[in-house]
Amino acid sequence: VLQLHSALLLFLMSLGMFAQELAYSGNPDISFFAARDLAFNDNRSMARDTLKRILTVYPDYADVRELLAKTYSWDGEHDKARAEFNKITSVERENKEVWVAAIKNEIYAENYPTALGLANKALLYVKKDEDIEFLRQRALNALQEKYGKGKDLSEALVKDPLELTNSKNRVRIDNSFDIFDIIYEPAIYTSVEYRRETKAGYIIPRLNYNNRFETHGIQYGIDFYPKFSKTFYGYLNYAYSDAPIFPDHRVRVEMYANLPKALESSAGIIYLDFVDSSAEVYTGSFGMYRGNDYYSLRTYVAPQPNGNTGVSGLFKARRYLKDADTYVGINIAMGYTPELKQLSANNILLSESLLFIESQLLQFEYQFSGKNTNNIYGATLGLTRQELVFDPGRFFWAVSAGINYQVKF
Repeated sequence: VLQLHSALLLFLMSLGMFAQELAYSGNPDISFFAARDLAFNDNRSMARDTLKRILTVYPDYADVRELLAKTYSWDGEHDKARAEFNKITSVERENKEVWVAAIKNEIYAENYPTALGLANKALLYVKKDEDIEFLRQRALNALQEKYGKGKDLSEALVKDPLELTNSKNRVRIDNSFDIFDIIYEPAIYTSVEYRRETKAGYIIPRLNYNNRFETHGIQYGIDFYPKFSKTFYGYLNYAYSDAPIFPDHRVRVEMYANLPKALESSAGIIYLDFVDSSAEVYTGSFGMYRGNDYYSLRTYVAPQPNGNTGVSGLFKARRYLKDADTYVGINIAMGYTPELKQLSANNILLSESLLFIESQLLQFEYQFSGKNTNNIYGATLGLTRQELVFDPGRFFWAVSAGINYQVKF
């Protein structure tokens, strides 16, 4: 009887709104209750028609939008549900019921990293709520079950973020510049890359364009991350350029190992081929994941022609926020920094010189996803102190800034 009554009420309302283009003119509360009855009696398609019409005139009616989102979620249309939930949580940040429903939607979709990120965000506004804490733990348990006990959320997110989403493709554009305090004119760096996830691993063709020392140059490269097992994966890189501000050929081979207790390590070699010389750089890294934090220490070792060895280190720290694409971080480097800056002496560009000069780097980074989680934005700001190649012992300062944009599809 209740179902018949709701359907009859909806029919009578529809008679007054015969053409869809006509503006909604009914009572939003009565219409909402009718749509709710329909939704709870498995007439969700009819309920959505009513809810959408209400929102054309009352777009801020949160209860209406929440019910619309829930009907999508119940029918397995999780992407549409997410879009509606996001419209509410971006405005009503302390609405516990909506947060709970949004988190459950991601759990039903088995998007556990997103569910965990939403739970963490919800707890910023609805503090110490037991229901949200329960859902947070549920998402975390699902992640740990997938990746093995002892693994942290951040490890799962950082190691294989695309595996946890439906996005197999990603395009990224980077733009940055350096401003020097002495000698050098500003330098501009641009890169465009396309990342494709395959069963064998990620493949990333890349194009780099630089304008330094009044010289333009393009470098063509490709990366490949082969997956060998749950424990081991690799990194292969090749790049070519005929511009003097890049090595002619650049080859990198590195092997990574996922270790117990959320640790990882790697070892590899970088080969740089210049016009009149070549260089080999040995590199290795050690990283750890603790909660939503990631720490990494990487070293570079470059034998010098005079028999000495150049050594440098790079420390990286990141705090992941709602998901793998949202974080704040800091990079600190000391020693030589391979391919960070290309310098010149006597008007001759010396790509290989940077292997054997002293430098220090401090860089901050921030990246976040927009309301549409397929769009990702990032920014960097850094300060470099580096030795002048033609005047050993004398240093210059450089301020670096950059922005990047990514889109997943």
